[in-house]
Amino acid sequence: MKAQTQETQAAMTPQTALDALRAGNGRFVNGAMVSRNLQEQINDTASGQYPFATVLHCIDSRVSAELLFDQGIGDVFSIRIAGNFVNDDILGSMEFACKLAGTKLLVVLGHTACGAVKGACDHARLGNLTTLINKLEPAVDAVAEPTDPAQRTSANIDFVNEVAKKNVLMTMDNIRSKSPVLKELEDDGSIAIVGGMYDIATGKVEFYS
Repeated sequence: MKAQTQETQAAMTPQTALDALRAGNGRFVNGAMVSRNLQEQINDTASGQYPFATVLHCIDSRVSAELLFDQGIGDVFSIRIAGNFVNDDILGSMEFACKLAGTKLLVVLGHTACGAVKGACDHARLGNLTTLINKLEPAVDAVAEPTDPAQRTSANIDFVNEVAKKNVLMTMDNIRSKSPVLKELEDDGSIAIVGGMYDIATGKVEFYS
């Protein structure tokens, strides 16, 4: 498969970009990933890059957007931080990717059994990790059930996964509220902002808006 070009990027819409990621995840799950000549893609992208999607996801070693969406060199901008939240630097990177580099889709991708989310559920405190955990704790507070404090910990994997999904939704809201650039692009239809949850046990991604 050839690398994205300026022409193929321009021809994509937010919906076709999402369709491409859905199809790629389907290939990944079914073990039917596309055969790529990566050296050829290196050569093809040496003078420029034209990704069609930007994916914010966790640093978890089991969650690599390029692999789980079956994409090659030059197809996606990949932003990784534990807990897949946004700050000013990440928002700036997204604005570059969407406004200046032309990606059509912005995906906030959480995953099941997220270690950073587990830390937030347990209100972990450790060096600089404490600052990161603090940014995820609002998602913990936003999940109402269960009310029993003993069930609102990392030992309750269902609670952890609900917090992870809530964190994705809150991150999407933060993108819209903190970046007028990205909100305007979404409002005029230039991009779509979607969320997703990756199941580390099945390899499947569930998308939601």
